Amino acid sequence: MMAIAPEREAWITGIGLVSALGEGLDAHWEALNGDREAWLKLDSTTHAPYQVHPAVALDLAKQIPDRGDRRQMEGWQRLGTYAAGLALENAGVKGQDDLLKTMHMIVAAGGGERDYAVDGQILSGLEASNEPGKFLNERLMNDLRPTLFLAQLSNLLAGNISIVHGVVGSSRTFMGEEMAGVDAVRVALGRCHAGQGDIFLVGGAYSAERPDTILHFELGHMNWTKPWAPVWERPKDGGGTILGSVGAFLVVEAREHAEKRGAKPIARLSKVSSDRTRRKNGDAEHSMAVQWNEISPGLIPGATVVISGATGVSEAVAIERDLLDQRRVPTRATGSVIGHSVEATFPANVALAAMMVARGEAVPPIGGAKDEARMTRKVKQAVVTSVGHWRGEGMALVEAI
Repeated sequence: MMAIAPEREAWITGIGLVSALGEGLDAHWEALNGDREAWLKLDSTTHAPYQVHPAVALDLAKQIPDRGDRRQMEGWQRLGTYAAGLALENAGVKGQDDLLKTMHMIVAAGGGERDYAVDGQILSGLEASNEPGKFLNERLMNDLRPTLFLAQLSNLLAGNISIVHGVVGSSRTFMGEEMAGVDAVRVALGRCHAGQGDIFLVGGAYSAERPDTILHFELGHMNWTKPWAPVWERPKDGGGTILGSVGAFLVVEAREHAEKRGAKPIARLSKVSSDRTRRKNGDAEHSMAVQWNEISPGLIPGATVVISGATGVSEAVAIERDLLDQRRVPTRATGSVIGHSVEATFPANVALAAMMVARGEAVPPIGGAKDEARMTRKVKQAVVTSVGHWRGEGMALVEAI
């Protein structure tokens, strides 16, 4: 019988994170440990009555030096390309062409920016149409320009990262809500464990400062328009999400490869799982419980914190609370202050989980949330949870080294 090689250990050796709280892990640590003025960065006027957590102002030239590159990118692409550059810099591989030639890239992102005039005409026409389905198909076929359709491809972000930063190994892209981010990290870890590559750049980007993204959630009645509150406290008033602009990338690297080049690890990425249930009859709760039970035998009692991707949407929050209330593990829901960033949510939370286990300390209850217990013991492990606003469930285990 052929022997199966043991899984290789995967380290996170670089992180690039940009959100409303700042640029890089130190800025996020300081903001999350600061007062309300430090962690609540909310734009309540530009898209009123909707609110967004806008990304911090960036000096784009630091990571995207060519003006022509910056000009041809949309905002979400600039955010992701910038964060990818930060991750490469943090890992100590930026500009090292020999390494970048072997680096594999896995990207999760949504579509490109839309033609708002066409979208407005379609929405207005739908109300007056006797055959809305036929009307919608005709308009989508005839009114969208080919160039605009191409702009929807999420692999434009991967292409821009390749052009700007020289990452030219294999490339794979995911598009499709929160699970795109989960699966991007899951595939990177799986390929690293299996020896299908030594070093991976994985992450995503999302711009909340676009009218079409806000409209998307409004059509599902999922926007939070009341005064700001932590995500856990929103369901009692109907629930809802506040979107946030985020760019988040990780360098995931095989331990022996990192040791050979003298890289300093930030944390170990031990496990990532994902599922997509029908969200009926408790099946999502069951899926989350199964994923937790796969991780829990290795958890150290009292030394674990949960980094939650809770959206604030009532049904999704209820699914996650069902799991967390039974496990009684201190939880931090980052969406309360950086907003919900859909495809970028999971990579961002893995980054923040790595930050906490590397420092051995959890940040205080985020946004003063009453449901988040303070944690005084040393943090050695973090479980990252994701319950999508509509579908998809995922989980990761990040551990201190």
